[in-house]
Amino acid sequence: MPWVFRGLRDGLLTTGWPRRPDPYFDRFPAAVDVAPGPVDADLATATAADCPTRAITIDAEGSVTLDQGRCILCGRCVTAAPQIFAWRRGAATSTLSRERLLSGSSAPDDFDDLAEVRAALHRRVRRLRRSVHIRHVDAGSDGSDEWEVRALLNPVYDIHRLGIFFTASPRHADILLITGIGSAGMTHPLARTVAATPEPRIVIAAGTDAVSGGLIGGGYASASDGLTDLVDVDVWIPGSPPSPFSLLHGILSALDRLPADERGRS
Repeated sequence: MPWVFRGLRDGLLTTGWPRRPDPYFDRFPAAVDVAPGPVDADLATATAADCPTRAITIDAEGSVTLDQGRCILCGRCVTAAPQIFAWRRGAATSTLSRERLLSGSSAPDDFDDLAEVRAALHRRVRRLRRSVHIRHVDAGSDGSDEWEVRALLNPVYDIHRLGIFFTASPRHADILLITGIGSAGMTHPLARTVAATPEPRIVIAAGTDAVSGGLIGGGYASASDGLTDLVDVDVWIPGSPPSPFSLLHGILSALDRLPADERGRS
């Protein structure tokens, strides 16, 4: 019975997000941004050369762009050039288009296409009281993403409280949550999994490996740089690995269940 007394002592540990704000969601350094304004071209060039995934590019006019879909959050750029790069606080990192992961990009999201999928999914699951099932697919991950996905089931995040569950079969799934670089050996199994998932389905690329291939994408082990050429992705979640809150933000973004003040960020 010691768990009873521990529960009385510790109280409720489960986050109230998204219904209530959570300080950890807002404080967590989940991405790196480029500071606005002029930059030291030599320093930016040297920092870009030191980026292990070539996430930093500099155009002819000296403007710096950081691809958060390639960033592995190593922090080298922030340490080397804090006047150019800085940590962005907050786990609201998921986007509805790949282009939105370019720091400073103003490319609009294609909300119409995903809104149609959202509406169809809502019609399908409303008799289940908005119950949604996720099939997680490891398409060549290093294992770090899986730890964060599994954390969604612990008492702190408790994704079940939102009517969201994991399923072992793609035939019972509404969402495919894919991690990993899209390795050559997983190309055909991934295609079969997508084909076995009933329409309407939502596909989420979770983690830098899935978004761009990360450190080893495009090599002998993978068919492409991430999932871009393998499946049609609806939601992109950067991070190496993405935090459980970032994963939850992406899932709720796909379902159009984010709080009103969060919807404009994704």
